[in-house]
Amino acid sequence: MPTMTQPIQRLAPGVIKCAAFVLGQAAVGGRQEAQGPLGPKFAETFGRAELGEDCWEMAETHLQQAAMRHALRAANRRAADLHFGGDLLNQCSATNFTMREMQFPVAGLYSACATFAESLALAALAAASGAAECVSACVSSHFCAAEKQFRFPLEYGGQPTPASQRTATAAGAVILGPEGSSGHAKITHAIFGRVVDMGIKDANEMGAAMAPAALDTLKRFLDATHTMPGDYDMILTGDLGAVGSALLLKLARRELGLELSGVHRDCGMLLYHAGEQDVGVGGSGAGCSAAVVCAEILPALQSGSLRAVLLLGTGALLSAISPLQGETIPAICHGVRLTRA
Repeated sequence: MPTMTQPIQRLAPGVIKCAAFVLGQAAVGGRQEAQGPLGPKFAETFGRAELGEDCWEMAETHLQQAAMRHALRAANRRAADLHFGGDLLNQCSATNFTMREMQFPVAGLYSACATFAESLALAALAAASGAAECVSACVSSHFCAAEKQFRFPLEYGGQPTPASQRTATAAGAVILGPEGSSGHAKITHAIFGRVVDMGIKDANEMGAAMAPAALDTLKRFLDATHTMPGDYDMILTGDLGAVGSALLLKLARRELGLELSGVHRDCGMLLYHAGEQDVGVGGSGAGCSAAVVCAEILPALQSGSLRAVLLLGTGALLSAISPLQGETIPAICHGVRLTRA
């Protein structure tokens, strides 16, 4: 029998208890992602970065469209009442072009690599509140498009720094509803982060810039819910990479007296084979956490191999221009608590 949702409850500023059910999800990716450990779990992968399109930007739109089609099919839905989505392109163009085709009412979002967690949080609140019966969330990123916009075009031949991360060519889409059955994955809490700026200016040190924001959101959530890291099978960040993950563990020990090493995982380190693929210190990009959650985490919750996961999506809120103007890199961390219904 369907399970009815519970009323939305504010636990603390930015921490909200709710109940929304995952009706379907899908992840798609590029060649590097297909060669990673989650490759067989993708709904579709593409061997060429162009995806049959004329430019990198339209290839990213292609990714989103594919993820949405697969997710809607998995949910046995033809359309959504409301859509939350975003990407890394200027003006969220991949999202806008995708919705130009699908014609769902849409709210475009941008929180860099935290966009997927933000979209899930808002979609869950919309479903749980009764604002919509079927809500979709989809985000994407594309390695070539991101390099062109934020760094240098690939033709320039720039070399990555030792602490750099590879932007994933991937997209993930989730369909949510206010009712679900036993065995569905469920969002029980939405967490919205605060902007945290530690004064880092090096745009290649994204993990270091974002780790303090992850710690801030984690502390606020644990305090509001009166839980501890041991209450979760996994505290999943997306995407700190190896450098940022190590810093988060160090900060948690020093600032909060918490040991996260046994429970923490990072999407940027789960998407690729560490040491075997040329991805620097791990993956990044809005599509990285979306792909990992849709391909690995939600199916694990649905099968019962995981029971509770705290997803903390981290984003570096710089623009292509702000580092050239001498600005520091603000960061944010949004999140959702995922369980098995």
